[in-house]
Amino acid sequence: MEFSCGFVYVPPAVSQKNGQQSNVIKLSALLPPVNRMRPRSPPPPPPTNSAEAKSPKPLRPLLKVIEQLEKTKNVKKAVKSTVFYENEEFHNKPKASPTPPRRTALLPPHMKPSSTRPSPPYSQPFDSSSTNSQAFTYDLPKDESDSNASLWDPTYSYTTPEGTGGEVKPPTDTNNGSTKALVPPLPPRPSFMKSMPLYLALLPTSQSSPSSPQKTDSPLIPSPKDKSPLSGNPNVLLVSLGKLLSEERGQITQGEPTSCSQCGSVLDSGHRNVKDCYFCGSWEPQCPLTGHRDGLFSLCPDEKPLGAADPLLLLCIDISGSMSTTAEVSEGENVVHKSRLQFVQEAVLQCVQRLSEQQPGMRVGLITFNYQVTMHGNEIFTSHSLSNAELIDCNFLKEAAASFPTPPPLSQTREYLQKQVMGLSEGGTTALGPAALLSIAIASRQPGSKVIICTDGKANTELGNLEVEDLDACTLLSSTIFYQELGLYAANQGVTVSVLSIEGTDCRLDELGRLADRTGGTVVIASPNKLHSEFEHIIENRTIATHCTVTLLLPQSLPMRGEREAGHKVTREVGNVDPDTEITFQFGASEQDTEVLAPASGSHVSIQLQIRYRQRRGRTVLRVITADREVTDDSSAALSSLSLAIIQLNSSQASAALAVRGRFLDARREGELQRKLIERAIEHNSSAEDHETYQEWVKTMEPIYNNIHNFTRRKSVVSDSQSLTDAGAALLYTMKHSNRKSISRKNEHKL
Repeated sequence: MEFSCGFVYVPPAVSQKNGQQSNVIKLSALLPPVNRMRPRSPPPPPPTNSAEAKSPKPLRPLLKVIEQLEKTKNVKKAVKSTVFYENEEFHNKPKASPTPPRRTALLPPHMKPSSTRPSPPYSQPFDSSSTNSQAFTYDLPKDESDSNASLWDPTYSYTTPEGTGGEVKPPTDTNNGSTKALVPPLPPRPSFMKSMPLYLALLPTSQSSPSSPQKTDSPLIPSPKDKSPLSGNPNVLLVSLGKLLSEERGQITQGEPTSCSQCGSVLDSGHRNVKDCYFCGSWEPQCPLTGHRDGLFSLCPDEKPLGAADPLLLLCIDISGSMSTTAEVSEGENVVHKSRLQFVQEAVLQCVQRLSEQQPGMRVGLITFNYQVTMHGNEIFTSHSLSNAELIDCNFLKEAAASFPTPPPLSQTREYLQKQVMGLSEGGTTALGPAALLSIAIASRQPGSKVIICTDGKANTELGNLEVEDLDACTLLSSTIFYQELGLYAANQGVTVSVLSIEGTDCRLDELGRLADRTGGTVVIASPNKLHSEFEHIIENRTIATHCTVTLLLPQSLPMRGEREAGHKVTREVGNVDPDTEITFQFGASEQDTEVLAPASGSHVSIQLQIRYRQRRGRTVLRVITADREVTDDSSAALSSLSLAIIQLNSSQASAALAVRGRFLDARREGELQRKLIERAIEHNSSAEDHETYQEWVKTMEPIYNNIHNFTRRKSVVSDSQSLTDAGAALLYTMKHSNRKSISRKNEHKL
């Protein structure tokens, strides 16, 4: 699996909200704090009674302070500057001799001496009875340097302690007779006090990763970060199923792995109970999962493998009356008229000839439909046709398919099959529904088989009727359910169904395309003279695995996005897998207030991918891949490591998936969000190649961004209750199942 971003991105607002709870470290008070703190108000004045001064509790109770303030509320007195201490008893002791050297204390800005001349050191002791000699001094420890050289915070404020003494007068400088505002001295620092007081500061969580603890002996200088949130979602996971399932691995574990009984996550063999499950929330989000990084398990060791027979190819061809419509074609200097059926016959003959040369062991069957459905035989068994009431009963059609013999290899039937194709003639109605069911039932004998339905019109018989309009909503609803259930039946049998329509017709591909969508097939509209190349492309895209189910597990703090299932676990039924199959997922931290906190920036999270599938020989296999990712709230780091190809693929798939379900407005919003993310990444990385690729990709997304109304049967998108035209269905189904290879190939064709 591949990630579109080198990190798991968490929006800064979510990361900061969680980081305030746990990321607290200590720093020196002399360093600039994140939130600047003002000095607190001084304590109440000390007691004047000598008996109270010797009391072990120097601070007055709060009630006495309030009582004194009430008494002096309306009395204006001169205030005498006095310094008070919490440990007054210690400072009232006689001073020892000799006294240590004294240094100038840090002064508030308005009390600093003039910068025009050097400030003399204030070393005279403070005398409370003197009004003309006040200086702040303190006892400097032997190993402490003078801190006056440091610049002081200009926002610092100082409050003179309250008291009941005399009026405070500025002392007179006797050197020049001028009056300078000096300050009272600081007391000597007791030995038990630290020379550098501490305060608490909150730092970004990325500076305190559990895997790399920070050193507190040196100041931290956080690197500049881009804290502006991203518009889209960079947390996209790409799963290249074709690559993962085709990789050859030497070791496989027999039997089911140890798994959690609640969420189904695969645990290490040493963990035997759910309390050890990382994804159920029993562990902290910062603790990454330990266990299987990449494991392959054979779930049914006793399962008998299927035979070595090649998969079947069933060609389901429309021969109704509308196939007689002709078109002009240039052949050399001449202009001839060919019917649609003639174009189909030529395309099928070329495919049969090529397959007989390259894959002579492939078994190819032919089924045609108009007012009846015909299963064409060969030299060994004759053809068999069904009509009237036989085309209404689904169970009867499945029984008829089971009784029809499997076609022999193409090396034995090529000539007879070519004669059958050349002898086709058009006429009658279009019993497409029964023909599709019969073809899928025959192909289900060998998982990995293909059915190609080629038609030019709507199904108009009772079973699977698509010709009715909105006036007969009940009939249309039953047909919708029929094709949905038929697609589910084909996927469960390991059959891939592709639909090939002819340009200029209306086949209701929005309903018929459900067969291809559910089974991993394609929906194509081709011009009559290009039918052969489309047949070839569908046939070459072989199936490498069937019954594929993909499960993605994340911590509960990283829910899935854009999925029908909410929460941290999602299971997607893929069905059949070809070498180019790629699917994408979106996940990310929720910005809403939830009980589960988002992972902190700098932590690591684990993501587990489970792929359960059946190999072509019938063995059921489970592959488990677990990856660890670092979390960040730095937008610039996320943009620098962004893979635009994965983001573009996810945007195409997610928007198209919403549109084919009728949610056109949601599809447009999804596309616009990811578009803004891509534009910001291109601007951040300044890549000319990415910019050129982006311009081509925007053209493919134009129907989603601006012109979705051109692909709906009603010409305005004011609600989601609309159906798609054939062109819109073919386009959106193709986008939903696109991959990086198909997008780049499409851009090359445009260039």
